Amino acid sequence: MATPEVYNSTTVAEPKSNKWFVIPTETLDKFRCCVKVVEVLLSLVAFILEEAVTSCISCTALYFFEFVSCTAFLFTLLLLILLSTNLHMRVGISCWPKLDLGYTAVITFLFLIASIVFCANSQSAVERTAVAFGFLSTLAFALDMGLFMKNNGFPWRTNRRPETNGAATPAAETERLNTGANRTE
Repeated sequence: MATPEVYNSTTVAEPKSNKWFVIPTETLDKFRCCVKVVEVLLSLVAFILEEAVTSCISCTALYFFEFVSCTAFLFTLLLLILLSTNLHMRVGISCWPKLDLGYTAVITFLFLIASIVFCANSQSAVERTAVAFGFLSTLAFALDMGLFMKNNGFPWRTNRRPETNGAATPAAETERLNTGANRTE
């Protein structure tokens, strides 16, 4: 019989991390995390100020701004929670960079359009303040998009070459396999 001193276990238990927020991750660095927090706060303030409007002349612009600011607040908060914790590994989505950049681009565009339309129809000081926070939110989302592109590049690019670390790429093999000359019997 084997003694326990001779044979050690071959599997080592991986210690679980008790951290809730894991920044930086492969999808979110510290600075972009701070920008996303600012996006959440600015879109929340824009939404709260829009809700403080008591009467409107053109309510369609107000409702569109409400939809965009609320969507930006809730979805950016959800994205921030997912990307800054280990939850993004459990969701089953493997294209986080594409999702992050696509979402940020769409919200930037929608916030810009909603702010311009609401600005054209705003009359009161509360409406103008909400528009100002809408434009600030647009700038924050555009900054996030620019930082993403600067750090990660364009995630939909398909002609990426693998990095070779300065080494020359090896020549392709030209010898055919399973021909009569190199077959062993």
